[in-house]
Amino acid sequence: MDFELTDDQVALCDGIRDLCQGRFDIDTVRGLADCGGVDRRLWGELADTGVFSLVVPEEEGGVGLGWAEAGLVFEQLGRALVPGPLVGTLLASGVTDDAVVGFIERTDGPALVEYPDVLDALLVIDREGVWRVDAAELSVEPAQSVDPLTPVGRVAELPQGEEVDGCYGWANRAVFLSSALQVGLATGARELAVAYAQERQQFGKPIGQFQAIKHMCADMYSREEVARAALYYASCVLDAPELADEDRAVSGARILAAEAADHNGKDCVQVHGGMGFTWEIDAHLYLKRAWALTPCFGSLDEHAERIAAMV
Repeated sequence: MDFELTDDQVALCDGIRDLCQGRFDIDTVRGLADCGGVDRRLWGELADTGVFSLVVPEEEGGVGLGWAEAGLVFEQLGRALVPGPLVGTLLASGVTDDAVVGFIERTDGPALVEYPDVLDALLVIDREGVWRVDAAELSVEPAQSVDPLTPVGRVAELPQGEEVDGCYGWANRAVFLSSALQVGLATGARELAVAYAQERQQFGKPIGQFQAIKHMCADMYSREEVARAALYYASCVLDAPELADEDRAVSGARILAAEAADHNGKDCVQVHGGMGFTWEIDAHLYLKRAWALTPCFGSLDEHAERIAAMV
């Protein structure tokens, strides 16, 4: 199994990275907290670029790429802290024409819905299938979110909605895309920490020259690369299910990606010292986004138990 990126994949990463740098700089991203996490104009640019139609066949109006490419794109979106219901909107492409779409698992009790004020529709997955619920049908109460760029609302009971597809494969793809975002978060946190360690002076030299900081940054890179390898493996299995067990590959990627995002976010705060705990430093945004993503589509314990059951 070859994890080396092709020239086309490298070009795709470069293009999405340039788009994020040009349209989703950190000041713009921070400003999105004032409009529910989504600016329709910027969201439309992502759609026009093909971000949400990556895996839709060309004959159906999509880009016609695979899950490997989708993972690479979502890595870059995570790295740039791009907010919004990215996972749901990509999964919904091809089954609904809605522009901003959330995705959630049905629960017996109340549910927390992300970005409730900007959704056109919500896709709900349960054991019977995937159902489209019009956002206007949701009765949402405000709720506190750990991430200022991921607003949430509490819905007492999710409407049944209209069935749009069977349930096979949707959950694993949602887990995979969330994992790609978290690998991107781990990368962004590590880059921010290294940049600060190179410029912050203490005792007449950059703090990155001190062993404690140097080792911390090296550990961040190691976690990131291990998680990326697991993510790439999962993408290969999603594109070619005959290679290995899809559930095991996706759950493994999720555990490693979530841990990398969490630990790298914490270490990024630590490298910044006392400044790392302030609102002005961006370190907390990576950590809070990691926390917001981790409970989605199964807890880490559930994914670990799924892997253990296969051993």
